Amino acid sequence: MPRVSEERLSSRRREILAGARACFARHGYEGATVRRLEEQIGLSRGAIFHHFKDKESLFLSVAEDDAISMADTVAAHGLVQVMRDLASQADSTQITGWLGTQLEVSRRLRTDQEFAAEWEDRKQAIARATRERLTRQRDSGVLRDDLPIEVLAAFLELAYEGLITHLAMGGRQDMTAVLDLVESAVRRR
Repeated sequence: MPRVSEERLSSRRREILAGARACFARHGYEGATVRRLEEQIGLSRGAIFHHFKDKESLFLSVAEDDAISMADTVAAHGLVQVMRDLASQADSTQITGWLGTQLEVSRRLRTDQEFAAEWEDRKQAIARATRERLTRQRDSGVLRDDLPIEVLAAFLELAYEGLITHLAMGGRQDMTAVLDLVESAVRRR
């Protein structure tokens, strides 16, 4: 039997994660049945679960992948950019990507203590990236200096959580002006 290259395995894993992300976004964790996952991804359950132990590990991989991507975006462009990306996804008729994952993560954080405990490290990585970005911004003179970094970070995190809640409740209006206001609130005047 021929060996499958690491590149092909990695490509298949990314393909599974992309399909699972869309399925979880559309149906939520409970509604993303194995049958729906198979249909969305276009692979059999054997092919899917060859790469992931079970549905829970598949969801955690999707959420972790998104958390890493979000932390990278925060580090490079700030938490407001993550909010802009989420709001732009809400403009589509179908929630996908980070937004779908974040809505499901938010729900599970409220309802599943085991998941919340597992998620704490990822949450801290995003918080750490936010604070490091704010510190760099303050050091370069872009960020206001009349408030502690912790206060500015808490403000941005509250705005982020509020946006998630707003979008979860079906809010779909253009958020550009609101996010401009959030960004200007932390900038040096």
